[in-house]
Amino acid sequence: MRRRTAGVTLLELLIAVSLFALLSAGILTAFRVGLNAMEKTNGRLMDNRRMAGAQRLIEQQIAGFMPVTAECMATGDGSRASIPFFQGEPQSMRFVTSYSLGDAGRGYPQILEYQVIPAEPGSGVRLIVNEQLYSGPRSAGMFCLGTAFDEALGMPTRRFPPVVAGQGSFVLADRLAFCRFFYREVRPRPEGERWVARWVAPIWPSAIRIEMAPIELDASRIQPLTVTAPIRVMRDPRIGYAD
Repeated sequence: MRRRTAGVTLLELLIAVSLFALLSAGILTAFRVGLNAMEKTNGRLMDNRRMAGAQRLIEQQIAGFMPVTAECMATGDGSRASIPFFQGEPQSMRFVTSYSLGDAGRGYPQILEYQVIPAEPGSGVRLIVNEQLYSGPRSAGMFCLGTAFDEALGMPTRRFPPVVAGQGSFVLADRLAFCRFFYREVRPRPEGERWVARWVAPIWPSAIRIEMAPIELDASRIQPLTVTAPIRVMRDPRIGYAD
């Protein structure tokens, strides 16, 4: 009788290889699903942190508002006039703050330029901010172009150059349906206070409100919210103070 030899058949080998391949494919699919879920979760977490940090940054920059003046070009004869430095437009804003992007509240005063600019096509608008070192009234006067008569308001108003986005611009909020600025004006009684879209008064506003709304609502992410921050400046620049 012929002796039997131990081993496997070709069919058994094919079945074993197929089972191993299916098991490997299942493990790789599970790893891929897990990594994709972790990446999406990490992305949403970073977006939430970025949005929360941007809103906190806006509040701290407005809270650090500094009541400074600018040596603005008054007329074409080269003379200069000292005026309270503040620009308040529906989609542009300039003021000096003690809170900077790089050094927080420990750095030098900065001239902030807020501007609403168009984003990519179909992506709405975005809010950016520029920083320029403030070294005195002359440095702020570089952003003032004098005064001109405004026919819509029927009075002379200060003129400022447009805010330009550059490589140093920091994006505070993106993919917004709209973004607009409002300024609170305190009026004598019985009128009280009101919010205006353009600031032309010779003093500083008592508060700033930035209204924002996202293009797409997503309950899993922190959405851009309206920021309202008071300006705690009690000084009237039209009144002189003795030393």
